[in-house]
Amino acid sequence: MNEVFLIILAYLIGSIPTAVWTSKYFFGIDIRDYGSGNAGATNTYRVLGAKWGTFVMVVDMLKALVAVKLVFFLPYAQQSDFYLINMQLGLGLSAVLGHIFPVWAEFRGGKGVATLFGMVLGIQPNVAICCVGVFALVLYLTRWVSLSSILASVALPVFILVIFNEPEPLYRIFAITVALLVLLTHQKNIGRILKGNENRLPILKHRDRRRNRK
Repeated sequence: MNEVFLIILAYLIGSIPTAVWTSKYFFGIDIRDYGSGNAGATNTYRVLGAKWGTFVMVVDMLKALVAVKLVFFLPYAQQSDFYLINMQLGLGLSAVLGHIFPVWAEFRGGKGVATLFGMVLGIQPNVAICCVGVFALVLYLTRWVSLSSILASVALPVFILVIFNEPEPLYRIFAITVALLVLLTHQKNIGRILKGNENRLPILKHRDRRRNRK
């Protein structure tokens, strides 16, 4: 019964629609009516600016991080590594599901990349840091958030299965599933990337102008 309660609580935490509430409270708009129509950090960055996009991203990460840590309310959680990792996965995925289908925002949320990262950060910080490195490098080179998210997600199972060799089968399955899920939810972005008309973040513009002049 305690597990069920915490799973539901994790979903409700994940359902906090950070981008929607931020856009409505501070700007009087619904972020889902602008840009890509997505209630996530990237669309917030494009529509409301870097400060608010960063704020939304951090809070969306923290939602899953807090959800994963709910496991420590179970006094017997640390008695078994198998139980601990599986319960953390359950709590984290519940938060991600809440982010994608938020009960507080008509079940229209974001794609869940930042929330997935917060989940991995709570379970395997080293893996999360490596994925951030991939994300930051790709973003620096291309300014495409979508491509950065895709490649960081694809790198997740590589880090877990190969580099860190995580022994827990369910965690390995989770990593592969995340990569496939991100590829699935970013199909339109992949199409735009292949055509060269995917939106780029307005950062490092001066660098790109210098390259074009050369």
